[in-house]
Amino acid sequence: MDKLNVVIVGVGGQGTLLASRVLGHIALELGLDVKVSEVHGMSQRGGSVITYVSMAKKVYSPLVEQKGADFVVAFEELEALRAMPYLKDGGTMIVNTQRILPLPVIVGAASYPENIVEKMKTEANVVPVDALPMAKRAGNERALNTVMLGLLAARLPIDKALWQNALQASVPQRFMEANMAAFELGYAH
Repeated sequence: MDKLNVVIVGVGGQGTLLASRVLGHIALELGLDVKVSEVHGMSQRGGSVITYVSMAKKVYSPLVEQKGADFVVAFEELEALRAMPYLKDGGTMIVNTQRILPLPVIVGAASYPENIVEKMKTEANVVPVDALPMAKRAGNERALNTVMLGLLAARLPIDKALWQNALQASVPQRFMEANMAAFELGYAH
């Protein structure tokens, strides 16, 4: 693997930043240069969070351009739709089908788009998954991010042990068992 660009999107509190740290750790273990850039849109209040992870022999920019992501990993449906422009032709979108209503929808000023995954499938390779029940089965619904990392890991030519080591280095010990179980559920899906 010479180069990999991943865009991770979600809502504040879903663990997108931890997921990007895991990817960064893997890149360093592979001897690659890595740049991680995060954009928070009121993330403490449930707003959008987007993280760019670029790894290669040499990375010049911390941002992934539109049509530049090999993978977009979306922790929520609407965030997946917003991130579609980043996915390169032939790339893969991994989408958690969970819906987290943004404030304009909650107050009735807007409506949540219907059939998001079906619409995206007409334009891209989309892997939809209901990751929340998998995280709950692993013992912690907050381990949704590691379910999604497992899904990504299964699609990349990176040794599974590197992913597990990166999780060990990034996840607090008290959450390790649930996160490892969540990763395995995503990897096997």
